[in-house]
Amino acid sequence: MRIGVDVGGTKIEAAALDGAGRIRLRRRVDTPRGEYEGTLHAIADLVASVAGETGEPCTIGIGIPGSLSPETGLVRNANSVWLIGRPLSRDLERLLGQPIRFSNDANCFALSEATDGAGAGAGVVFGVIIGTGTGGGLVVHGRALDGRHRIAGEWGHNPLPWPEREEWPGPACYCGRTGCVETFLSGPGLARDYHRRTGQQADPAEIVRRAGAGEPAAGQALSTYEHRMARALAVVINVLDPDVIVLGGGLSRIDRLYTNVPALWGPFVFCDRVTTPLVRAVHGDSSGVRGAAWLW
Repeated sequence: MRIGVDVGGTKIEAAALDGAGRIRLRRRVDTPRGEYEGTLHAIADLVASVAGETGEPCTIGIGIPGSLSPETGLVRNANSVWLIGRPLSRDLERLLGQPIRFSNDANCFALSEATDGAGAGAGVVFGVIIGTGTGGGLVVHGRALDGRHRIAGEWGHNPLPWPEREEWPGPACYCGRTGCVETFLSGPGLARDYHRRTGQQADPAEIVRRAGAGEPAAGQALSTYEHRMARALAVVINVLDPDVIVLGGGLSRIDRLYTNVPALWGPFVFCDRVTTPLVRAVHGDSSGVRGAAWLW
């Protein structure tokens, strides 16, 4: 059995997969936000509970926001900032008494979808998570690529390309820079743009509902969001030329993205005709834990 764990900013989920990739059981708990020790023990207790229920020896793979530094082994680049600088891998291996494989949560998402999801059979899969943050993961011929510095696929922390006047220098990002793709394409980024237009607070689901009801400001916010995504993904296509791009996360539920974004990215791609499929994740919220399990 393989146990996969998806460590998110609001929840921690664990699942046990059998040899055929079927989820045999899954459990989730709330993330103790702001508490490293609380998060550490929540992960360990959840894994121990799932492993105990399987009654079998299990491998353990964990997807985390951010990555482990190859120099120090400490967590870095995490939007769950209370994990930054902490020896999460060493602490969990000590608590659980066995080796654990770690990868970025977006890599785990991409690996799940490349293995038996929306990207199954594709040679190069770029997976995008658009939710509270914006992440990217890269899988080539069935293997998640971490890269020399374990930052491969960190699409969200590049500047939004071809910025328009009102987009420069852009909002401040937690990474210390401004104008990152994440600040525009995350859920909070969409909500901020809508608030700028209307002075009203609304989450992405409500913005989509209002756009569907014909509200001009909501429709304009979504159109702007789509144009920004098209520009950001055009750079990915220019650099990687993936066989498929898979969207996951809360904003991936916006149906119009899959038609409108590919219709907009053509002028920004260095090619006469762009046929890259933009598709929705098959496994949805399960992709993170599934991909973490597949790390073994």
